Amino acid sequence: MSEFEERRRSRRAGHRELLAACLIAFTSSAAATAPAAPAAPAAPAAVWQPSPGHVQTPIWPGTPPDAVPDPMPESGASTHVSRPTMTVYAPKGHNTGVAVVVFPGGGYQVLAMDLEGTEICDWLTSRGMTCVLLKYRVPNSGPTLVDGHRYYPKVQTALQDAQRTLGLVRQHAAQWHVDPHKVGVIGFSAGGHLVAAVSTHFGQRAYRPVDAADALSCRPDFAIAVYPGHLWAHEDESRATRNPEDLSLRPDVRVRADTPPTFLLQAQNDDVDSVEQSLAYYVALQKGGVPTELHLYAKGGHAFGLRATNLPIGRWPQLVEQWLHTIGILDRGPER
Repeated sequence: MSEFEERRRSRRAGHRELLAACLIAFTSSAAATAPAAPAAPAAPAAVWQPSPGHVQTPIWPGTPPDAVPDPMPESGASTHVSRPTMTVYAPKGHNTGVAVVVFPGGGYQVLAMDLEGTEICDWLTSRGMTCVLLKYRVPNSGPTLVDGHRYYPKVQTALQDAQRTLGLVRQHAAQWHVDPHKVGVIGFSAGGHLVAAVSTHFGQRAYRPVDAADALSCRPDFAIAVYPGHLWAHEDESRATRNPEDLSLRPDVRVRADTPPTFLLQAQNDDVDSVEQSLAYYVALQKGGVPTELHLYAKGGHAFGLRATNLPIGRWPQLVEQWLHTIGILDRGPER
């Protein structure tokens, strides 16, 4: 069993232990006959921190551009992130020279820092890739829902954070033993939209450059979008009246001929971001002549990350690795 698989099994065991502990606590509470004293207010959840040995680094030297005045404090669910950070995870064993910036999902309201963040980094580093986990600004930093209605921010601050981070990775390429021509992105749900945004908006920064890192390219060399959202032009229309055969892309995502090679993955029974999201982006990429690989599965739902191990869609990490070999990002080496 590989080190990555052992960590994933250990994590699942930890989840079972936590569930058992909660069940015991609930049973004990229900069995109590004496009136309970008023419960003390629950302590706020601790703000997300990386595991020991890893350090979050602010991506901006000062106040980020277009900062929200008087922001709410960040919470344990990675909400109200006003000071975006990156955390670098070094590869385990052989270093392939490849780096991947990870965009967790969360509807541009929160960030799934474990399911679509650290767990993804465990997989990538186990395959010899440097992982850079981006905690980008939320909420309302990209297309999202506010009070049940679609909200399009005037400035997509998540895109600013993504562009900045790609420049920083290339600035530190020698220090981190990364090939500056093998820097890609992977994102989930809203993070999948961010993948498309940064893959089509790299000719010019979405902010005023602040230092030498912003003089470097913010174009990903490859892009991976897993159950992406906010890409189909008709996503907000009524299911009864919209035309599912019109796979137009949202106008804020404009595919270019030099958009990087892209890998798309989605389940047909995704009831959060419908399969038309990936289909719309695929059609636009094909029309633009961009090398694209699309994988659709019948089952999987939404937000499965690496945990859909009982379904065919759960083998998507191996498909990504094969694709990276195919496009020349990963060299052919000994079988792992």
